[in-house]
Parts: sequence; structure tokens; C-alpha cells
Amino acid sequence: MSKPEFVYVIYIASTPEKVFAALTDAKMSEQYWAGNRVVSDWKIGAAFALKLKREETDVTGTVLEYDPPRRLSYSFHPQHSGMDTEPPSRVTFEIEPQKDQVRLTIVHDGFEPGSKAFESISRGWPFVLSSLKSYLEAGRVLRAHWYEDESAQQGAA
Repeated sequence: MSKPEFVYVIYIASTPEKVFAALTDAKMSEQYWAGNRVVSDWKIGAAFALKLKREETDVTGTVLEYDPPRRLSYSFHPQHSGMDTEPPSRVTFEIEPQKDQVRLTIVHDGFEPGSKAFESISRGWPFVLSSLKSYLEAGRVLRAHWYEDESAQQGAA
């Protein structure tokens, strides 16, 4: 059985520089990533963290590639929801200018078959990247409705 990988392509009416900044700036990422923020000094080999607003632990990793404004890669190891026992996976962003827009490709790979992390990111990345697109193009972000659904369920219990 082959290892699963997640590949997603989205076109954004922006510049490579703005897209790259949004992927690496803590304050910008917090805007479109449902209150979560990326934290690193972005040197190859440096620590990476995705500070999760609604979890007690973070996603941790290491910066693998940093080539502004074209390519970014880091290892990705969730520390919550039972995913901490899985090996780290790898996230790679490719940013390609296309006249007045950018083609952003994410490849998230390195998962074991049956990975909980793979299931989670397969639901999460389309939302995050759609919210990023909305943020850069219109200055608006998408609402993370699953957080509202969780709150409603907890309130009903």
C-alpha cells in the first residue's frame, strides 16, 4: 500500500511576495488560519510551530526549505488528538507567478497508511487555503464553522 499524500492547487490574485509573506508571517497567518499562527525564524533547520488557538498543544516541526518567494517546506507533527504518536509529515508550498496571479501548490506527504493526521489535514488545508485566498484578494477571511459546531455541541452536553 502506498503512502497517502495531499496535493492542492489554488490560484490567487496576488503577488508571489504577498503569498509567501502570508505563509510565513505570524500576524497574517492568524488572520486567515482561524486564529492559529505560524511561528519560526525561517532559517533552514530552525524550529517551526503552528500555535493552535483551540488546542493545548501545537503542531511542531523543522524548516526544511526557505526560498522566498518561490518555495517553503517544513516538517509537520501535530501534538494533539492522538496524532503525536505518528511520525512527522512534510508540507511543501510552491509559488508560481502567472501574469497577474499566483499558482499556489501545496504537497503534504510522508503519512503512514491510515494516518489520523492525513484525515485531519485533508479537511483542513482546503479551508485554510480558501481563507488565505479570500484574505489576500478581498481582505476578508472565512469563518471556521467547525469551531462553532464544537461549541454548540459542548454547550448542549
